[in-house]
Amino acid sequence: MSRILLIEDEERIARVLKLELEHEGYEVHTKSDGRTGLDAALTEPEWDLILLDVMLPELSGLEVLRRIRQVNPTLPIILLTARDAVSDRVSGLDQGANDYVTKPFATVELLARIRSLLRQRSLQDQPAEQPHLLKIDDLSMDLKSRSVVREGTTIELTPTEFELLRFLIQHQDEVMTREQIISEVWGYDFVGDTNVVDVYIRYLRQKVDKPFSSKLIQTIRGVGYLIKVESSPEDAAGGDVPKEKPL
Repeated sequence: MSRILLIEDEERIARVLKLELEHEGYEVHTKSDGRTGLDAALTEPEWDLILLDVMLPELSGLEVLRRIRQVNPTLPIILLTARDAVSDRVSGLDQGANDYVTKPFATVELLARIRSLLRQRSLQDQPAEQPHLLKIDDLSMDLKSRSVVREGTTIELTPTEFELLRFLIQHQDEVMTREQIISEVWGYDFVGDTNVVDVYIRYLRQKVDKPFSSKLIQTIRGVGYLIKVESSPEDAAGGDVPKEKPL
């Protein structure tokens, strides 16, 4: 539940907004002057968004905004004001407001602006994606540098072994048939026995699994292979693949 601080001195507006926001599922706390609003903004548990009236007793909304920004530059803040002059809007935005709503306003529009800012903040709080990095258990794979490291040890792979490992990790916990592996790693136009998959799985196991305590590559007999984190002795029961035919 997102926590919203509403700093508004007009009792009727504050009461209506609080009811509407709570109806939408937000936790709402209200303050009726700039000084107590600023104190709540800076000392109470973290807020997800602040609705801040510009014309407030004790401290103006713009002064409250300025002081909040000295401490918290990223907290979403929407200004509420009866002033519609361009200079007033620019002043608020220049001092760090994320948005500006002029009274009287449609509640549905304000709710949409709140949702938009909260969505933006949620996306900003997520860790940056690193699509070129793949990881399973203690093994990491960098698709840009084409490097593979497990338990701090760099593993040298041939191009085909690298592509096979990439495919398995990108489908970890999924059983991949030999035909699926052939199609992805060797290509649709590959002509030959699917036994080549078994051969390269053995090569990969020698480098990725054998030197380490836990085994990642599992055999599903009669179906294919998967890569997963070994969680019990039974998970490691895949064992070696049947003896391969010579190439």
